[in-house]
Amino acid sequence: MRLLRIWLVLAGAGLAALAQTSAPEVRKLSLEDCIQGALQKNLDLQIARYVPPLASLNLEASYAGYNPNFTIGAARNYGETAGGFNPQMATLQAGTVSTGDTFNGGLGGLTPWGLSYNLAGNVSEFWGQAGPEQTPFDQSRGQAGFTLTQPLLKNFWIDQTRLNIRIAKNRVKYSDQVLRQQIMQTVTTVENAYYDLIYARENVTVQAKAVELAMQQVAENRKRVEVGAMAPLDQQNAEAQAATFEAALIAAKSTLAVQEHLVKQLITDQYSQWVNIAIEPTGTLAAPRHFFNLQDSWGKGLTQRPDLLQAKLDIERQGVTIKYNHNQLFPELDIVGTYGHTAAGFGEYSDSFGQIRDGSFPYYSYGAQLTFPIGNTGARAAYRSSKLVKEQPVLTLKRLEQNIMVQIDNDIKQAESSYQQVAATRTAREYATAALEAEQKKLESGKSTTYTVLQMQRDLTTARGNEIQALDNYNKTLSQLSLDEASTLQRLGINVETK
Repeated sequence: MRLLRIWLVLAGAGLAALAQTSAPEVRKLSLEDCIQGALQKNLDLQIARYVPPLASLNLEASYAGYNPNFTIGAARNYGETAGGFNPQMATLQAGTVSTGDTFNGGLGGLTPWGLSYNLAGNVSEFWGQAGPEQTPFDQSRGQAGFTLTQPLLKNFWIDQTRLNIRIAKNRVKYSDQVLRQQIMQTVTTVENAYYDLIYARENVTVQAKAVELAMQQVAENRKRVEVGAMAPLDQQNAEAQAATFEAALIAAKSTLAVQEHLVKQLITDQYSQWVNIAIEPTGTLAAPRHFFNLQDSWGKGLTQRPDLLQAKLDIERQGVTIKYNHNQLFPELDIVGTYGHTAAGFGEYSDSFGQIRDGSFPYYSYGAQLTFPIGNTGARAAYRSSKLVKEQPVLTLKRLEQNIMVQIDNDIKQAESSYQQVAATRTAREYATAALEAEQKKLESGKSTTYTVLQMQRDLTTARGNEIQALDNYNKTLSQLSLDEASTLQRLGINVETK
């Protein structure tokens, strides 16, 4: 027993020395402080914040289908032709030598209502020698006009570009819900970690009180043994229990340290700056009375849950795909119109440019073109497939709605049970405290035994631990209910805005 007492003294001295050498900075934090820190520094949130801007960039990229294409080109041409007999004219023709420059340009694109346009023009100049006398020549030609094509069936109410834009818009809304869900999940995780931190600190206090109470019992028993009023075995039992409580205190301190690490990890992206900081929560574990309304909670969950809204957006996206595939079943019926001016002259480009500008030689055409794919097997299969694919997210949504209802129902029952457990454990702790005090008085008067007192000390420590555990569970259950009914941000006054 003497060795045990020495071990307890050395252990206490070692813990005191460790506290003096490390002496971390103590930083008091409220739950609001931790939540604000997480909203600014949490790494999971920082990662999730990239999702909406990436979706917005994808939407911006989908509009590229409406960007016009501008082309310009130039070429030098040279050619020689051999002379020979022309049977139609029954004459001999001399060879020619010609050199020319050609320039062309165009602007084409697509409009949001499916009309495609193409503006094009070219000009060229050729010079050389031709004819029996190798007479020099210098000619210029030019043309400028535009062509319009408007679909009336296939690609009329939706085409590939409009499909991409609608899906991209859908994904922007989806990304907002992804971020909102991550914020809610992170805030809930911070809440639970904060409550667990309070519990861990309270548990250290409970275990420290148990050690203090056990050491007092050891000291009192030692006096009784010295005067012959108690057997040495009772003293040994008290010392054994003190050692057990000391081991529990060491374990509680280790749990507290781990829980502090978790809170730090959630509220900062620079963990190394928090290594020598001890977090002291300013909040307490309370048990405010809540009155629950299952129908109201279901209404919130079935209209606000980010994962439910994401599932609805998946159905909406598939509906757009079905609309596109249905439009692809139709044949292509396009109205086509062309209008422009041509030019031809002698000399340099200026002659042709002048004729084009004056509109001396106009041309135009209009009409319709029908393209009917025989069988159209690919489009039909794609349409049927997209309709079948839509059934999966519809069933997924139905399953999710049912899961939400079950989760909220379970949360409410768990919260009600936890609240009752708080009251029960508080009563049990009060009774255990009173029973220990009474038994200690009986021991002093010789009407009880050390074994009974030690047992009641253990019961009191257990009752204290059960009470703070019930408080911790009750607060975490309320937090989980808010998460499952998607009211976390409103309850905490957090405003989420995405751009």
